[in-house]
Amino acid sequence: MSDWLALTEVASGPGQAGRPIAWRNGVRLDRAAFMHRIGLWQTAFAAQAGTRWALYIEDPFEFAAALYGAWHSGKTPYLPGDALPATVDRLRGLVDGMAGDLHGAITPADGAAAPPTQALDRDSTRLVMFTSGSSGEPAALDKTLRQLDAEIHTQHALLGTQWARDADLCVHATVSHQHIYGLLFFVLWPLAAGRAFATHRLVYTEELANRLGPAPTLLITSPAHLARLPEGIDWSLARRSLRAVVSAGGPLPPAASVHAAQCLGLTPIELFGSSETGGIAWRQYGIHGDHWQPMPGVEWRIEDGLLAVRSPHLPDSGWHVTSDRVRAEDGNGFVLLGRADRIVKIEEKRVSLSAIERRLAESPLIADARVLAVAIGDGLRLAAVVVPSESGRALLAAQGRRAFNETLRAWLSGTVERVALPRRWRHVEALPLNLLGKTTEAALAALFDDGMPAIRWLERGEHEARAEFQIDAGDAAFEGHFPGAAILPGVTLLDWAIRCTREGFALAAPVTGIEALKFQRPVLPGTRVGIALQWRPATLTLTFRCTSAAGVHASDRVLFAPPDA
Repeated sequence: MSDWLALTEVASGPGQAGRPIAWRNGVRLDRAAFMHRIGLWQTAFAAQAGTRWALYIEDPFEFAAALYGAWHSGKTPYLPGDALPATVDRLRGLVDGMAGDLHGAITPADGAAAPPTQALDRDSTRLVMFTSGSSGEPAALDKTLRQLDAEIHTQHALLGTQWARDADLCVHATVSHQHIYGLLFFVLWPLAAGRAFATHRLVYTEELANRLGPAPTLLITSPAHLARLPEGIDWSLARRSLRAVVSAGGPLPPAASVHAAQCLGLTPIELFGSSETGGIAWRQYGIHGDHWQPMPGVEWRIEDGLLAVRSPHLPDSGWHVTSDRVRAEDGNGFVLLGRADRIVKIEEKRVSLSAIERRLAESPLIADARVLAVAIGDGLRLAAVVVPSESGRALLAAQGRRAFNETLRAWLSGTVERVALPRRWRHVEALPLNLLGKTTEAALAALFDDGMPAIRWLERGEHEARAEFQIDAGDAAFEGHFPGAAILPGVTLLDWAIRCTREGFALAAPVTGIEALKFQRPVLPGTRVGIALQWRPATLTLTFRCTSAAGVHASDRVLFAPPDA
């Protein structure tokens, strides 16, 4: 590992001023520029009281400089997953101040500043991240530099030596460095391995075809992006440049893995683990199938049907029992059987939501599925959110929603008790995802509240956001409006826009007025609607614009009451 630089010495090791760090708008940023920014951030942090500092910066080069500046000034960075107002409000009671792109945050010092000269301590240097669980509030998770260092050493020993063979390798990512997966693979591993990362995060799948290459490329991505690689795009540049594609955040559906390999020319490397445990296992579906292979240095066993692990990625040397049910396979591998915490009781019968999801996914009519428990009448019943396959969409269009749902219920009836058959269904083009590529329980439940389509967020910032949703022909909003020539009611589109606003900017205040409302074009069944939102907190005003391939459908200004009203 001649190029290897320990994480403790990224900012303090001597020499190597020309070592590559990042590419920004075609300009290479080297270690000399990096250490200069670290020095400015260290000066800024050292002038502040308190040790706990929230840190959020979109640009990964500046983020990494601020991270090391905070560490070298004795601060503990808290890394939120986003900069939404609700997230910032939650942070206020946990930290002593804000840094970076957050409202009221400190910025790097002006002028010249000397870079650090002392190496960091592996055990006292820490950061706090937040889990992105499927439900509930994010939980704070403390990580030491020793754990982070152990994790990237594991990844380098497993696969990184192959990635680093190209001295001019460039690391691209669709995931955020504010999350543990992006932090490790998109920022910390390149810093240690001496390989540059691209500061522009790839938000849209179409960007993958245009921005990957011509230099040798490592892509850090998620199942959410790989499952949506569009057809009809020239992938030749990406196929020539890619050296590896890494995916984490959940198992990649087999069909998506095969499709990604066809588009990108490589079978994705899938990583399994969690924010709490760190990396546990890996696989390439084309080679290993459903079998997960343990990472170097990771011990595992089965306790009461659950996976237990022991590794240097954990805070201590004890065994950590996960909530993942597994089955051992020959060759020291295992197969995931679903989460143990996804067992619900329906009329006193224990029902595995994961088992029903697996059975649905085996149907040729279904590309992906999620099952949840919802309140119906005076008890819990199951509901299903399904993404129809190509053949499923054809059947849905030909026979309608009721017949399609009955076909799926019949498919389940051979393995699922009658009481556990889903009572309610939603057909979506894609599962709702947050910015970390997770499908949350809350987002699924929202699909059954009022019939609003699943929101797919394309971009979410403090003052601007963009999203899209697919309006299916069977949506309840079309019922009776109008028979024989269905169009979406304008008031429904307005309501959905306000709901997008509340989710995008975490607004709970009531609406006090609507100005300049215009409906320029009707929304027909089957339309994919994009919505652009701009929030102006100074005037408590929201402007939105709904568009599709047909043009502009609606625009408006919405006024909100003050938060304390």
